[in-house]
Amino acid sequence: MNAPFTFALALANETATAHLMADLALLIGAGDVITLTGDLGAGKTAAARAMIRYLAGDDELEVPSPTFTLAQSYELPSFPLVHADLYRTNDASELEEIGLSPLPDGVVVLIEWPERAESLMPEDRIDITLSHRPALGSSARAAEITGHGTSAATVARLKALREFLDGARYLDATRQRMAGDASTRSYARLIRDDGVFILMNAPRRPDGVALYDGKSYSAAVHLAEDVKPFVAIANGLRAHGISAPAIHHADLDAGFLITEDFGTAGFIEGDPATPIPERYQAATDMLAALHQQSLPETLPLLPHAGYAIPVFDTEALLIEVGLMPEWYLPDRDATPSDEVRGEFFTMWRALLAKPAAAPRTWVLRDFHSPNLIWLDDREGIHKVGVIDFQDTVLGPAAYDLVSLLQDARIDVAEPLELAMFSRYVQARRAADAGFDAAAFAELYAIMSAQRNTRLLGTFARLNRRDGKPHYLKHQPRIWTYLNRSLAHPTLAPFRDWYAANVPPPRG
Repeated sequence: MNAPFTFALALANETATAHLMADLALLIGAGDVITLTGDLGAGKTAAARAMIRYLAGDDELEVPSPTFTLAQSYELPSFPLVHADLYRTNDASELEEIGLSPLPDGVVVLIEWPERAESLMPEDRIDITLSHRPALGSSARAAEITGHGTSAATVARLKALREFLDGARYLDATRQRMAGDASTRSYARLIRDDGVFILMNAPRRPDGVALYDGKSYSAAVHLAEDVKPFVAIANGLRAHGISAPAIHHADLDAGFLITEDFGTAGFIEGDPATPIPERYQAATDMLAALHQQSLPETLPLLPHAGYAIPVFDTEALLIEVGLMPEWYLPDRDATPSDEVRGEFFTMWRALLAKPAAAPRTWVLRDFHSPNLIWLDDREGIHKVGVIDFQDTVLGPAAYDLVSLLQDARIDVAEPLELAMFSRYVQARRAADAGFDAAAFAELYAIMSAQRNTRLLGTFARLNRRDGKPHYLKHQPRIWTYLNRSLAHPTLAPFRDWYAANVPPPRG
């Protein structure tokens, strides 16, 4: 079992307590248990209220003390949370009546007065003890925070985060929750008198099972393992005229960044959301401008070190499409035979020889609406702010255009896709009369088929392995995009094979 990790700090007032709880909220997830101990009036409920309001993104949310109800539940954007107060309990068995024995799975549990049911507290938990510090002021408190079991690492990271913020002089900034993504990263806005900034918490990606020639999936397909690629690519993009966030402060080893905030103006509008054509035009122009440049394959990262951008090689592309037989087909009750699997990979290996032989450029990989911010105060392609590019690889230019024009999360109508495709080709031809439009169209179809095949498998995996069923709603859209690409003559054998072996998604 992991040894407990403890650190203590002084909290000058209730605002300082709220900042601490927001920092902790950035690091926790469903299943975590946090206890709050202290005398009456020590600030336990205020601390719990601050965390709940931060996680809800609502400073005015009504958060009553659960002294009389014993437990209060909240459906928060990131995960459900239960706030319990055991002060009025006389016996641990009473917790069964309110659904706290055993503690519920898949939720964050905040428990005041845990000593009333000490025997039921889990081995993996975070204990926060608050006490008055009248010598520092009437509202001052001291906090001692201890992580037990697997939560020891969380508390150690909390201490490192607080030290990073203090060293960067952001410890007193107001925190504002930001939505996360499907990764292990989390984000908050830091608000000060001199502006608004982004705090990125990017812990090193945990190594998965070594299923691919001794490598985890993330390593085999060249996903960023830590924050260093983000910093190198951000600086590289800005050096080549692309709007990526400026890095103001960084702890590359711990994985903490403070960056420029691009705001919230997106590339889509309406309900259901649809593309804003003018902004998609700018994004298309941005890609064409980037792809016509001669881009380095190694970028500076530290004074005496560089970052080599990995190649999006055939093996990585094959592993990605392999998520279809591994996850999507079983999810559709069509688990493939060894013969069908063999046919699948033989076909794909032959097809992927074409992108392997194509000229290479920077492939930002997730160049689509969730990761694009409209910067109205800038000009031309600089209006396109890019915020997610740490998984950049060297590969065919067509890949990012597919990401943009076949957005997995929103419907991009085929007429708009065709118009933007033509716009891109015209821009490339204007810069290079030798640009081969037919070869590019073939690569576009191939990378569309590869990306959408992978996404069908990825979203099935997120559902079956990670308990995230909401991604399944995107599969019918992905299926539509996939069938658009399979219409290309080069992909005729794939069209027939998929029709015979791959059932459409549900819904």
